[in-house]
Amino acid sequence: MTTRNGRTVRDLRRENRTAVLQRLYFDGPMSRFSLGPATGLSSGSVSNVVAELVAEGLVEEAGSVDSAGGRPRTLLRVTPGSGFMIGVDVGETRVRIELFDLMLTELARADRPLEVDSSHPHERYEVGVVVDHVREGIAEVMRIADVPAERLLGVGVGVPGIVARDAGDGAVVHGQTIGWDAVPFERLLRAAVDLPEAVPYWIDNGAKTLGQAEMWFGAGRGARSAVVVLFGSGVGACVVTDPLGPGRAIEWGHLTVRVRGRRCRCGAQGCLEAYAGAEALLERWREAGGRLPSGADEETALTTMLAAAYPADPKDSDLTALTVLEETAEYLGAGFADLINLFQPERILVGGWAGLQLGTRFLDTVTEHAKEYALTYPAARVSIGLGTLGPDAVTVGAAILPLADFFARGGRRADPETAGEQPAWASTVRERTAH
Repeated sequence: MTTRNGRTVRDLRRENRTAVLQRLYFDGPMSRFSLGPATGLSSGSVSNVVAELVAEGLVEEAGSVDSAGGRPRTLLRVTPGSGFMIGVDVGETRVRIELFDLMLTELARADRPLEVDSSHPHERYEVGVVVDHVREGIAEVMRIADVPAERLLGVGVGVPGIVARDAGDGAVVHGQTIGWDAVPFERLLRAAVDLPEAVPYWIDNGAKTLGQAEMWFGAGRGARSAVVVLFGSGVGACVVTDPLGPGRAIEWGHLTVRVRGRRCRCGAQGCLEAYAGAEALLERWREAGGRLPSGADEETALTTMLAAAYPADPKDSDLTALTVLEETAEYLGAGFADLINLFQPERILVGGWAGLQLGTRFLDTVTEHAKEYALTYPAARVSIGLGTLGPDAVTVGAAILPLADFFARGGRRADPETAGEQPAWASTVRERTAH
């Protein structure tokens, strides 16, 4: 049966299930009585949906609460162990794999370092090496947590670069800064990882997964729009206009901030990433005479640079490091101003391991520069702050990708509609064109 607006009864049932699941997930435990006004559904619809979800094991009782003049009302919540997700972060220095239950409780974690030769920086991103790390890490976390593969809702993966979709290969990664040219990453993972064919993969830009995590559980909660920026070796961003919907990854790090400026990893000149990414920032310090610790990874080297620029006694400050960082703060301010002028967000949130280190030191200075460069009206209405989920938020956001799809399907693991089913208007049009 199809309604006037083209939705079937099955569509309406799925939407009702989605509404109840999302409300219980974000605001639960709740009673059936409270679910009505919270979802806009009638008491009868709430009862029917809850009965289905309880029977399927997706929702369970969670105590009771007193009611005014009546029997105590039973509270309901989403069952934590009714599904599991894997989140993967293909980062600059390592691949991290985590297994979560439905409430995003971490059950197991595996880290695989990406070794780098300074003379061949792209070698750490050799596709086969990354695929092997993901394969081994997924097998490890599944073994540690002892979770049956058929209970996985999916595998989410955050990657550097632009992710396109191909009918045959699935997610294809265009990672210009890491030497990935149209890599059929989803097809390679499916061939390598020992999981059932029915387990879906959700592969997207790492900044987008970070944005999803901060909007659902972090500093973005309550905001109607936001830009979440990711600072690591490079720089990226995610624009969010629907708090519960997917954001849009943008290559903010490759915005030109200086014509004919420094050469960026992408090959162009003057990109923001060539000045503000951790890799470029440390290189600029070295070129200015700074002493990077021998053999240290980027995270350790950046910590050393910040400690040199901002010692306990300001008189002992390394002026070379401080000058480079102050210049970086202005470049970042100009980059933030572009985000403000283009998208007019309610919030700008800074995340990533380098972003959190840098932000604690000079985010106020960056904000001052941003408001100097931006248009007055949108600049007065934006708040700029740090993300609250820590440096590992990309992995959490990656795990949210299959969870968001699970909710959108009304808590069903597979689309209940058959592939051949067509909307009502399709047959009418076919009959018309046949004559």
